[in-house]
Amino acid sequence: MTPFRLAQAQINCTVGDLIGNTEKICQWIQRARALNADLVSFPELTITGYPPEDLVLKPQFVADNIDALQVVAAEAKGIVVVVGFVDYANGLYNAAAVLAHGKVQGVYHKHHLPNYGVFDEKRYFLTGREQHVFVVNGVSVGLNICEDMWAPRGPIRIQASGGATVIVNISASPYQIGKIDERERMLRTRAKRNLAIVAFNNLVGGQDELVFDGRSMIVDHEGHLLAKGKAFEEDLVVADINIQDVLESRKHKQSRSDQPSTRMHSVTRIVCSDKPYAGTRVKVSPSVGETLTTCEEVYRALCLGIRDYVSKNGFSSVAIGLSGGIDSALTAALAVDALSPRQVLGVFMPSRHTSQASRVDVESLVRNLGIHLRTISIEEAYTAFLNMLSDAIVVTFPLFLGHAMCHLNHQ
Repeated sequence: MTPFRLAQAQINCTVGDLIGNTEKICQWIQRARALNADLVSFPELTITGYPPEDLVLKPQFVADNIDALQVVAAEAKGIVVVVGFVDYANGLYNAAAVLAHGKVQGVYHKHHLPNYGVFDEKRYFLTGREQHVFVVNGVSVGLNICEDMWAPRGPIRIQASGGATVIVNISASPYQIGKIDERERMLRTRAKRNLAIVAFNNLVGGQDELVFDGRSMIVDHEGHLLAKGKAFEEDLVVADINIQDVLESRKHKQSRSDQPSTRMHSVTRIVCSDKPYAGTRVKVSPSVGETLTTCEEVYRALCLGIRDYVSKNGFSSVAIGLSGGIDSALTAALAVDALSPRQVLGVFMPSRHTSQASRVDVESLVRNLGIHLRTISIEEAYTAFLNMLSDAIVVTFPLFLGHAMCHLNHQ
């Protein structure tokens, strides 16, 4: 059997930018098609950006996002595409569409809606119920969304027992320290328990207080990592999968006690294309990602959050107050690495309390970072403030003022 080429486009989307997101999706479809991928997936709610929050309460926004889906569908020729969007069917759903032959072939609605921590999906979306298995170039593919994979008895069990040998999960899983190891353990467990290839596609980018780290993964039915995407960068993660190995393993373990009975569930099969790819392909080397220390992870997450906050809000530069201390020095270094030296302005505001060491440290910092410095003395404003309040302080707190002025005279 010809290997099944699976591609995952972990891209950086902007919430509300339907046109920009759609253009980017189409560009990455073209890249995957150039590699003769059978299927390419995109992260959760790619068309709207994640999290869209109250934008989904605007009927016109939802309608425009569905129109954008049709634009993406028109690009889905010679390849099957899985993309996240907001669906409306007597209510709103966090959804994934399967596109092929220029049309929408089917839609999956997210089953498990997170409503803890930074998530508030039950406020906006209804719970999905349907179960689909999509046939892509002769391979049975199950589809679910983010939290669905974390639920031990989630849709993956039903889809795998319904014949799916490949499970595609599109996600928007925020970064936190230690999360990558937790994800990988979970994906390995799901793959082995269900004897299925598990493809986890995670969003990358910063949005408000959230940072998404990418690091999409493809894990085989024995729990081995086949490919891993880059951290905190856009990437196209590609792997060739031997489906026959999965089928052989299932034959040997048909009596698995953890496999649910398909007779208890309704699984709809939707055929997108039933013939395996027959052409020649360029060879691809699956990426294995990079191992980062905790400090490297945190620093790169902060840089990505800063970069996207600035760019997605339409800012061209930032100004940072410099004191000569380590806190403002680190902030300035992050800004320079996230943006560029020419986009960062240092502002130094000395007064009578500013030491010579602080002045030297600020000058050294801006020289090392290659940024411009503007010095604005606040001595005049500070003195005016003291004079403005002096009469009121004498009347109300005479003893306090005496101590305060004595302290100032000794500076």
